[in-house]
Amino acid sequence: MSAPQNDPHAARDLIGYGDKPPHPHWPNNAKICLSFVLNVEEGGEHTLLNGDDHSEAFLTEGGATAAPRPGPDRHLGYESAYAYGSRCGFWRILDLFKRYHLHFTSWSIGRAIELNPAAARAMEEAGCEVGSHSYRWIDYNGMDPAEEKEHISKTMDIIKAASPSGQYPRGWYTGRMSMNTRKLVYEIYRDKGVLDILYDSDSYEDDLPYWVPSPSPSSDPSIPSPPLLVVPYCYESNDMKYAQAPGFTNSTQFFDYLRDAFDVLYAEGERSTSSSPSSFDVPKMLTIAMHSRVLGRPGRFAGLERFVEYISKKEGVWVATREEIAAHWRKAHPPSQAVIEASRKTASVEACPAAAAGQ
Repeated sequence: MSAPQNDPHAARDLIGYGDKPPHPHWPNNAKICLSFVLNVEEGGEHTLLNGDDHSEAFLTEGGATAAPRPGPDRHLGYESAYAYGSRCGFWRILDLFKRYHLHFTSWSIGRAIELNPAAARAMEEAGCEVGSHSYRWIDYNGMDPAEEKEHISKTMDIIKAASPSGQYPRGWYTGRMSMNTRKLVYEIYRDKGVLDILYDSDSYEDDLPYWVPSPSPSSDPSIPSPPLLVVPYCYESNDMKYAQAPGFTNSTQFFDYLRDAFDVLYAEGERSTSSSPSSFDVPKMLTIAMHSRVLGRPGRFAGLERFVEYISKKEGVWVATREEIAAHWRKAHPPSQAVIEASRKTASVEACPAAAAGQ
């Protein structure tokens, strides 16, 4: 079946930057950029209390084989496993970052913040970024666009209401997105007059940010349709592997994996300053994904703590929120003219398939 007109996912870009990624020129000539992301989902998962027909089992202590439990009764064990995240794990992780004077970005579910607005306040007051993870921790694929649009708008308003400074979320990551998600998010930010702050993280395909044409282009000059900045996320350096097979079984494995990923990218950044670096040797970005109910457990937390201590002893490391990364990229690497022109067209993004590299 052919892709619909103006489908932002009509064409895949399997080339990207290729063997010549742009030098990011991270602040203070950093050799690597680290993005820690804490997923705040507790209360937004499938549960009969949210009107669902089953209880969510994923990323609980049920392990890799845990299956959703259908109603009519609630699964109090699964609910309790989630609650540990908001009651204990969240605060343990936040305390670690405060001790080291580091900041993370959160992917915050709207329903979770609705039930626990203190979490959003605490993160912002600690200098962390509160990004959006949509309203529910559910699969949005196949959802009616009108309903998904309502979820997106509601989440923006919930996070803004919980923010001490009254800020909308700057970044967006749905995770289990629909084919309409990117376009709907873009349009709602535009409707609210805050399109200039938006970056998208529903992507896993690069070590550096990149630009894509507007997912909702317009030939009407009165309707802004600038390119969209994508700051890629990750599934691999992610504590969700504790609940997947094969995955991490203890904190040493988790620490070793993060350290190895860091060391490889750190070396690429170091080689960029050598007398004859390869075109691929430029500083990169590494994302470390965390979940309060998973990595906040003491035995797993130990691996995170060791990693934070490890990187704190390295020179040339920029630990940044994704909002900071997006702001830097907009200034250092604005979109190319090709991406800007593609954003003004009403034709499919397929008209400019190579534009996603943004250079």
